[in-house]
Amino acid sequence: MALVRAVTGCAFGNEHRMTLDGFLHPRSVAVVGVGRREGGVGRAIFDNLLAGGFGGSVFPINPSAGEIAGHPCFADVASLPETPDLVVVALPAGDVSAVVDACGSRGVPACIVISAGFKETGPAGAALERDMAERAKRQGVRLLGPNCLGLLAPHAHLNASFAVTMPPPGAMAVLSQSGALGSAILDWAQSRGRGLSAFVSLGNRADVSESDLLEAFDADPATKVVAGYLESIVDGPRFVSVASEVTPRMPVVLLKAGGSDAGARAVSSHTGSLAGSDAAYDAAFRAAGVIRADTMEDLFALAEAFARQPVPQGPGVAILTNAGGPAVLATDACEHAGVHLASLEKTTIDALRAALPPNSALYNPIDVLGDADAGRFRDAARILAQDPGVRSLLVLLTPQVQAQAVETARALAEVAASSGVTTLGCYMGEDSVEDGRRELLANDIPAYRYPESAVSALAGMERYREVRDRPRTSPPAVEADREAVRAILDAAKAAREAFVTEERAAAVARAYGIPTPRATLARNLAAARTAADEIGYPVALKIASPDILHKSDIGGIVLGITDPEELARAWESVLDRAQRRMPEAQIWGAVLQEMVKPGREVIVGINRDPTFGPLLMFGLGGIFVEVLKDVTFSLCPVSARDAAEMIAGIRSYGLLRGARGQAPADLDAVADVIVRVSALAADFPEILELDINPLIVADRGSGAVAADIRIGIGG
Repeated sequence: MALVRAVTGCAFGNEHRMTLDGFLHPRSVAVVGVGRREGGVGRAIFDNLLAGGFGGSVFPINPSAGEIAGHPCFADVASLPETPDLVVVALPAGDVSAVVDACGSRGVPACIVISAGFKETGPAGAALERDMAERAKRQGVRLLGPNCLGLLAPHAHLNASFAVTMPPPGAMAVLSQSGALGSAILDWAQSRGRGLSAFVSLGNRADVSESDLLEAFDADPATKVVAGYLESIVDGPRFVSVASEVTPRMPVVLLKAGGSDAGARAVSSHTGSLAGSDAAYDAAFRAAGVIRADTMEDLFALAEAFARQPVPQGPGVAILTNAGGPAVLATDACEHAGVHLASLEKTTIDALRAALPPNSALYNPIDVLGDADAGRFRDAARILAQDPGVRSLLVLLTPQVQAQAVETARALAEVAASSGVTTLGCYMGEDSVEDGRRELLANDIPAYRYPESAVSALAGMERYREVRDRPRTSPPAVEADREAVRAILDAAKAAREAFVTEERAAAVARAYGIPTPRATLARNLAAARTAADEIGYPVALKIASPDILHKSDIGGIVLGITDPEELARAWESVLDRAQRRMPEAQIWGAVLQEMVKPGREVIVGINRDPTFGPLLMFGLGGIFVEVLKDVTFSLCPVSARDAAEMIAGIRSYGLLRGARGQAPADLDAVADVIVRVSALAADFPEILELDINPLIVADRGSGAVAADIRIGIGG
């Protein structure tokens, strides 16, 4: 099928719009760099186009050859007898820009640059790549690559790559940032008979990006699921926007590599130190409805399930087996993955009792015993499929004497087709059940070797159902004094300050409706005494320094000061500790603050991720945030519902909800602060990091107060 939806060139912004149809459904293809002898990359691509059965014209380009493999050869793009829809370039990097210019002059809409030697090699290669991409943009040519494997569109019999395999047509589209890994994916797909609707190697993504491909795959009727391997994302906000539109209609399963925090940007805030790139990708995928795979095995287990079976109508799996051990493994896997076993109705259990031998287990997992033939599996599956609480069926078969692997697969296919219940098969073993696994696949039932893989796939399908069916909510309009915040931030930037003073940070919070205690920055003891008198004793004294994040760690906080003499002692001790413990720190003085009534302490923070923008964090506050690291993340801005889900997502949620007779905390007030902080971060891109730690939360209905606020700026 032609993919005719217009897509946006990620590298150049929304003005660079052209169809990707030239890549995925061309009528003619030219290959630049086809050698006379077999073995070169250009020749391999040309041979693959011929061997794959591509029905359009194929033109080899080599100025030194008259003909190649019986096909007339052409000197350049300009000399072709017709304008091709697609040109594939396999030349040294320095020669590619001239070919791009020739494509632009000839009106070629799409160009794949297989060649390496661009930004992956260093600054000189990066400059070469920028020049090539800018030329393509000016002349209206879409570029895939460079440094890529190429692409395949099996439905069009198109193999415009130097991969050695061509999978059969299917419903799964695959994109890969790694060409080498892509070749392994193709080999896997062909060897197991997994059909693909398309395979695209992204390479360096000088133009065509993962977001472009998601839009194109979404418009393709042959594609039911997208699977992909990525190491990074070019334009984070655009990716989230595009994927959010695609995922309600079609599952997107991605394996994001390079997820360790080792490459995270060094920051000084709690939020920044805990965020890391992987947390940002988790939050982005969750916001976009993308299902994240942890391993290559998970990626294909999930994609296989989505491509072959309907998404479960709801929770509730029935496990049907001919052996107790695999059933225990599957049950354990379900518990770990959050997949709920169906509670069978009495009529179902009675029907199973009548149909199965006396020693069968009837209460889920259902064990039809080791001597079960295909008929017994069929009878049990039919009964289970009729139970309204059974939305999915996991069938485990082990190779016992009377097991009929192939016949059982056909029986399960019959039940699945007539009932619509999501059905997954797990045939444990190798040669003795391999024909049965192939029969399952032939009937569009995913086939797994191990219960854990099958359950992982089912868990992903259930997560997708929740994403698809979740009501969409928009962030509310937050009333705020934005002009006051702009003035504070502009003043800090004019003074070349990396951090806003605590007093001004509190003013920023108040401008967005976030409650704060009364506080004043004192530069000396006399000012501190005046501030304490104005606030009223008791007061808290906190060291004021842009370089001291963990004030309590150095003894930089004194609470409950009741009179001027105690204030003088506290002032001297706090400044002395700060100067001794951190002699290089810049000291602004100390903040005198109204004492806040005790409550539960949480943290709300912002860190600006370089790919996705402001990343919001919530968790237990005070010293617990660093010790327990019990936090959740979300992209900004968030709705009240999103904020409530962040709060409920921490492991310690029970402490906030109320445990062992404690009154519940004012979670509505916490959610309101989260929404307001996220709006602040979205409104002011120069806020690079922000911590409210602690946000002191009173009992339900009594509010929350931002006791300590830190804002770092830049830009």
